[in-house]
Amino acid sequence: MTGTVGEHDLETAARRRAEDLYAKDRTCELLGIDLRDAGPGRATVGMRVADTMVNGHGTGHGGFLFLLADAAFAFACNTHGPATVAQGAQVTFLRAAEVGDDLVAEAVERSRSGRSGVYDVTVRRSDGVTIAEFRGQSHTLGGRPPRRADESGE
Repeated sequence: MTGTVGEHDLETAARRRAEDLYAKDRTCELLGIDLRDAGPGRATVGMRVADTMVNGHGTGHGGFLFLLADAAFAFACNTHGPATVAQGAQVTFLRAAEVGDDLVAEAVERSRSGRSGVYDVTVRRSDGVTIAEFRGQSHTLGGRPPRRADESGE
């Protein structure tokens, strides 16, 4: 295929962009959030709830759950190329997280047009139980917004 980018190349480039961003993310490093997977418009991160992450009720603090989901969102929306940031986000907490819980946040792109995008993130315990649902809206900075793979340039 001359002149087209293969699916493997898109996956590799997206993963590299997420890994480059992750390598500079001091907050993820501090909290033990690890990047587990990434591809075009998607990312998965994980974190173990530490005893320093609980609220006054002794359960996982919502701020840390939001942060985990936001990290997955950030990596997913930056897989396309120029820098992309959050312009808004909402989280719904469904169940409490406990100290020692291994949490996984999976972000998936729902829609992207021009400089705006919408991403959904599900936060689950390692046993598959959903802890929170997050929706983030992204905004691409500077330069030309990236073109979707399904948009024709002609």
